[in-house]
Amino acid sequence: MADVKICGLTQRAHLTAAVEAGARYLGLVFFPRSPRAVTPARAAALTAEVPVGVARVGLFVDPEDALIDATLAQVPLDIIQLHGQETPDRVAAVRRLTGLPVMKAVGIASANDLPQLTDYGLVADMLLVDAKPAPDAALPGGNGLAFDWRLLQGRRWLRPWMLAGGLTPANVAEAVRLTRAPAVDVSSGVESAPGVKDKRLIADFVAAAR
Repeated sequence: MADVKICGLTQRAHLTAAVEAGARYLGLVFFPRSPRAVTPARAAALTAEVPVGVARVGLFVDPEDALIDATLAQVPLDIIQLHGQETPDRVAAVRRLTGLPVMKAVGIASANDLPQLTDYGLVADMLLVDAKPAPDAALPGGNGLAFDWRLLQGRRWLRPWMLAGGLTPANVAEAVRLTRAPAVDVSSGVESAPGVKDKRLIADFVAAAR
């Protein structure tokens, strides 16, 4: 049984569907190039009635301090997710700036990438273990790519972590079984088109993860 984060929410109906299905984390993307991007004003409206116990996660990609400050001035985020090339020092700086827990996404393609999880575990509050994007990828995540989950078998890190990358209602149960991930993150795997969530797929995904 794994907790679930539904990322890239842009519509109230889909956010409500995620909460009703039992998702513990709601992801809002503040990266303009993403088809799932929302403005701070839109995010504030979307999350105005999120119940206690469900975390609002703001996804940023190599953000300037000014963007984070401007977003937090409008949106009461619970967790900052950094999904770019941020260094461990930058992760620590964002924690100091915001006073909020920071989740760092780490792309994995082979065993050579695993030491980064230890490095970032020293400074982040949570880790998001994702598929490493291709060098020419337009987006750092949400590409529907998976990696070899067997790389994670039997491993432990300093911080709580989530599994991401190519997860769908059809494969998430197997992914959790293989990795023993305590939480999973999905975006494109519950969409009918890029950036368009599907309420049935959301419900099916949460049920399968649990």
